[in-house]
Amino acid sequence: MKFVDEMRIQVKAGDGGNGCVSFRRERFIPRGGPNGGDGGKGGDVILQADAQLTTLLDLTYPQQFRAQKGTHGKGKDQTGRSGEDLIIRVPVGTLVRDDQSGEVLQDLLFDGQRFIAAEGGRGGRGNARFATATLRAPRHAEKGEKGQQCWLRLELKLLADVGLLGYPNVGKSTLLSKISSARPKIADYPFTTLVPNLGVAIREDCRSFVVADIPGLIEGASQGAGLGLTFLRHVERTRILIHLLDISEGSSQNPVKDFEALNHELSAYDPSLQEKTQIIALNKIDLPSVRKRAVDFQKRFEKMGFQLYLISGRTGEGLEELIGEVSQRLESISGEGNG
Repeated sequence: MKFVDEMRIQVKAGDGGNGCVSFRRERFIPRGGPNGGDGGKGGDVILQADAQLTTLLDLTYPQQFRAQKGTHGKGKDQTGRSGEDLIIRVPVGTLVRDDQSGEVLQDLLFDGQRFIAAEGGRGGRGNARFATATLRAPRHAEKGEKGQQCWLRLELKLLADVGLLGYPNVGKSTLLSKISSARPKIADYPFTTLVPNLGVAIREDCRSFVVADIPGLIEGASQGAGLGLTFLRHVERTRILIHLLDISEGSSQNPVKDFEALNHELSAYDPSLQEKTQIIALNKIDLPSVRKRAVDFQKRFEKMGFQLYLISGRTGEGLEELIGEVSQRLESISGEGNG
């Protein structure tokens, strides 16, 4: 399935039905009064979060959504039928913005949450509503109000506990496949992962948590280099960031520099991202060349105030310790939030 995380749509609520001008006309009732009914209300356009959806692809066509109009009132005090609401289902984590002003209108964060994007017009009143002691035969009625209409910009920000960050080919997809049942595409060339992948990590005696593999982060991502600018928004909702580093042959030989460069990109995109809990892991420890140099980098990161976890996404070495630390950090963050 194609991953779409940004969409621009037009929504138009239903117009209200017109009120009716009618008079009672029955045999043996020479002076029947007004009996024009009211028009029905127009349908609303409602955005509803659906946990079963993972992309905005379904909104690609059509991009214009219209709710049903209310029907007109009739004689004999018959009120017109209200238009049916149009419910547009979107993934949980969808941010709704006004397309012109950029104002955030709603953040749909949980399954079933609803937002009325455009409200239907009120039905017009029939002439029976205007009868008074001095005006017993009103010959006018109201027209229905127009339904609201606007352009919206929808942005999907994945809801995940943990975000996997790292340069292309450091092994993020392999790690995700090892700690969860997710099966992302894995290959030995850069930018293999073109869309974010989600997986649920489950370990005995540890709480389960959702991990997102964020693709395309390279130096300059916050200015649009690589794929990072497209997917950096998915980091915003995570609570912990795992920086995955690689010093194997053909990769960067300075993980400290890589770590600082990625943090610079996070800060350039949104300064608040640097306040998130960060865990650093050095991958591919199963390679002799990496294991030989790993101890030196562990000491360098300790001086920076970080523990460097040594892991192998291929063999599974060190993953239990890493997952255990992530789980403990999440419990700690949850405890602080509840307190």
